[in-house]
Amino acid sequence: MTPELVSLADIEAARERLRSVVRTTPVEPCRPLSAKLGGPTWLKCENLQRAGSYKVRGAYVRISRLSEQERARGVVAASAGNHAQGVALAAGLCKTKATVFMPVGAPLPKVAATKGYGARIELIGSTVDEALVAAQEFAERTGAVFIHPFDHPDVIAGQGTVGLEILEQVPEAQTIITGIGGGGLISGLAVAAKALRPDITVIGVQAAGAAAVPPALRAGRPVRIPNVATIADGIAVGRCGDLTFAHISKLVDEVVTVTDEEISRALLMLLERGKLVAEPAGSVGVAALLAGKVEVRTPAVAVVSGGNIDPLLLLRVIEHGLSAAGRYLHVNVRCADRPGQLAALLSLIAELRANVLDVAHQRHDPRLHLGEVEVELSVETRGAEHSDQLVTALRGAGYQVDVGTPFS
Repeated sequence: MTPELVSLADIEAARERLRSVVRTTPVEPCRPLSAKLGGPTWLKCENLQRAGSYKVRGAYVRISRLSEQERARGVVAASAGNHAQGVALAAGLCKTKATVFMPVGAPLPKVAATKGYGARIELIGSTVDEALVAAQEFAERTGAVFIHPFDHPDVIAGQGTVGLEILEQVPEAQTIITGIGGGGLISGLAVAAKALRPDITVIGVQAAGAAAVPPALRAGRPVRIPNVATIADGIAVGRCGDLTFAHISKLVDEVVTVTDEEISRALLMLLERGKLVAEPAGSVGVAALLAGKVEVRTPAVAVVSGGNIDPLLLLRVIEHGLSAAGRYLHVNVRCADRPGQLAALLSLIAELRANVLDVAHQRHDPRLHLGEVEVELSVETRGAEHSDQLVTALRGAGYQVDVGTPFS
């Protein structure tokens, strides 16, 4: 039996409930995407929402609709971070206690922020799915109300308010693209968008290492994928919900996937060109557009759904993004082991206006010939074309050059 879908009236009621709780996040023009797509492209900045993501919308609608008796028992949730923070913030606003189960590897800033909003944290399992099981068992044992991260009508209605805002801010929009984890955001967004603008295109994006929706669409029902592995922890969900699947299968026009490398490029672009700090899960829509994974009609709006990123992960992502964009070059260069050879090598690199970041000198590798040395270099370049010019020049100068990956 197909579940009943959330209605536009449900989302409009949720918006009234949220009016004094959440902010109307801005939409910002994105010149790099506009140039690539050949038309106006906007970013819906939910990374600037309270608690750093759209999740507070659904969490507050769900918790605020509980009875006094239910609130007295407290609420429980499971999340890698954003839903956790949304539930913790909403519970505090609704004056009820919150317990949140998070995977053991959840980003420390998200754990700290959730605690800061007043929730009690339980770290368990290695995935959100394992934390979900623990949270549901806790609810059955204690009577706390389980606040599902995506598969509940109130949650979907709350997330759908993002769609209302987009169509008010960019009424001429032809395409909306956003990430999919469990499917709560795109479900609500698609209800609002299709009800108000039936001609609009709604596209979902998943991380390739956590893409549970494409096989579900092929099977005609939600299916669980065996492995989840992606830097986009906020959408690392192994199975979409029954209710969200019903919305996605009926209302979403297309679902595509992006690799972690494509996500890292998007994060770097948002940081450098958009001056926006986003998390991997929040940037998958942008990643799909940058990578040309989908053809879209413009004006287009990409939802940047969250900005809660661990600074250490941000550092690694920046490095990886620069590498993926061809701006870091890692080479092993063999040359004669004679005085002045290293200086000559570095001088040639300097003449080509590349910047050497790291140098390692290796004489004792058994693969080297007698009188030969290998120099391992990490070099900053201006892009893939500049990297190719550098490698060509080194080989032209007689060096044996092997190109590697610095941040593998």
